Amino acid sequence: MNKDIAQALQEIATLMKLTGENDFRSMAFDRAARNIESFQGDLSELIENQQLSTIKGIGKSIANDILQYTRTGTIPVLEKLREKVSPELMQWLDIPGLGPKKIHAIHQNLAITRLDQLKTACEDGRVASLPGMGKKTAEKILLSISWMEQHSKRCRIDEATKIAHLFIDELKKSEHVHDISVAGSLRRALETIGDIDILLSSDSEHASKIMDQFVRFHQVTEIIGKGDTKSSVRTTSGRQVDLRIVEPRHFHAALLYFTGSKEHNIVLRKRARSRDLVLNEYGLYPISQEINPGETSPLPIQSESDIYHRLDLHFIPPEMREDYFEFDLFEAIVDATARTEGKPDQELVSSHDLKGVIHLHTRWSDGNNSIEEMANACIKQGYQYMCVTDHSRSAAYAGGLTIEQVYAQWKEIDRVNNELEKIGSPFRILKGTETDILADGTLDYPDELLKGFDLVIASVHSGIDMPADKMLDRLKKAVSNRYTHIIGHPTGRLLLRREGNKVDLEKLIPFAADYHTAMEINANPWRLDLDWRYGGVIRSTGLMSVICPDAHDISGLDHMIYGIGTARKAGLAPAQVLNTLSLKDLSDWLNQKQ
Repeated sequence: MNKDIAQALQEIATLMKLTGENDFRSMAFDRAARNIESFQGDLSELIENQQLSTIKGIGKSIANDILQYTRTGTIPVLEKLREKVSPELMQWLDIPGLGPKKIHAIHQNLAITRLDQLKTACEDGRVASLPGMGKKTAEKILLSISWMEQHSKRCRIDEATKIAHLFIDELKKSEHVHDISVAGSLRRALETIGDIDILLSSDSEHASKIMDQFVRFHQVTEIIGKGDTKSSVRTTSGRQVDLRIVEPRHFHAALLYFTGSKEHNIVLRKRARSRDLVLNEYGLYPISQEINPGETSPLPIQSESDIYHRLDLHFIPPEMREDYFEFDLFEAIVDATARTEGKPDQELVSSHDLKGVIHLHTRWSDGNNSIEEMANACIKQGYQYMCVTDHSRSAAYAGGLTIEQVYAQWKEIDRVNNELEKIGSPFRILKGTETDILADGTLDYPDELLKGFDLVIASVHSGIDMPADKMLDRLKKAVSNRYTHIIGHPTGRLLLRREGNKVDLEKLIPFAADYHTAMEINANPWRLDLDWRYGGVIRSTGLMSVICPDAHDISGLDHMIYGIGTARKAGLAPAQVLNTLSLKDLSDWLNQKQ
């Protein structure tokens, strides 16, 4: 509730600025929003007892607005402001460097609301001629609009990872850097990333030199802002990278804070308060202590784990910090002798747990490498087996295999396996397919062929706009097929390109668990499908998942790490991931289906 109220108040503050209303009123709502968001007590109790004004920054008028919101779901002043401000004008807020006041000035003086009108006004000199604007402001707005047109606000996790590593490798060249890490949504392995956050620790006297090194890096095309402890730049790929520098003693608390999520941090701060502690980006302090980050020393903290342990929690991995279900899984058992006795309820899957690669394509369909080349690459990465799953015959666009080609491929797999056996390699290649699920839910190959495969992945590649109820029936039929072992990329989404199908996964997941059918966590960074948000129902039903790279070449094997991140966000243990099994155990599991 705190979050929703804070968002409503913040929207009022922004809209007031856009409409040119009194600065003091907008500032009051902005301050109230921040105080509500950080409030650690029971807000509902204060509302019920009409004591909201006891919160700093909440006057009688705003208290009445909050009361209206809790009763009706809206605030009269908010509705009136929304009527005054065009939704198209709201889009201008996404333009870096163009705040509400400048937007109001441009809108009022030039009577324009659309982004294309703003672009034209910057090009023809009208914006530059306005008081307080000038040529440089117009040029900066044009540059930002250009970036917006060329690049979406968010990017795939693999793109963000590559950019972050370039900057981290550069910054590590400085001898004055103590600790360095990505933070924010990238560290949490979120499926798409906005700004890329990097945190490092260094002694304060060296911060300025490190900041200079950061903004002068050859990947930087624009300095958005530069300060003593935080700077933001635009990269050649159009992404924004933010760097924060903290003193070494504050690093672990800052890493926890700037990793987020905001919702996770709110719960942590509330737990700290209940234990007479204050948690912020500088550290953990006794609640009775007057906190001055420059002078006051926090409690001794050597790692993020120390902070969690002080709050009677096991260490919560960064991927799970979304305030979904992590606090239930990592609550500690506390007694008089140890703050965190016993293991957490869930040990998360890691890259070390994976024994084999399932779901990869070769030159037989739309892959770029041979079976032998893919096998050698898997062996090099330490896997014990792989399963070739080229497309089925209906996927003509992807070189889907005819029945005759399937038999020929099986012979090729036998040949490569024999050669591996001759040289004493224990590695084995399984015969699989990614067969299309047809519109009626049947599979693309006849049963007599399907039963010859070691493993069958069934996927939807067409008709993804089918109504939700029909899609559920279609997938249920495929799940219940005795030859289906895995449902591939269940929604068929392509991140930042298209939404997936509308199947009700809350119903499909338990159905699949009942039929001993696994569901794929497709690790391709365009997909990351299953979505991690279904982790609760996956765990509760005992569904087996499987982390697959959907690799179409050797480099695609490296996508496994993104699937692992998604599985960890879902809170999955190794026991619920199919390819953590040895080859023998996997074969036993596959045979149980039939």
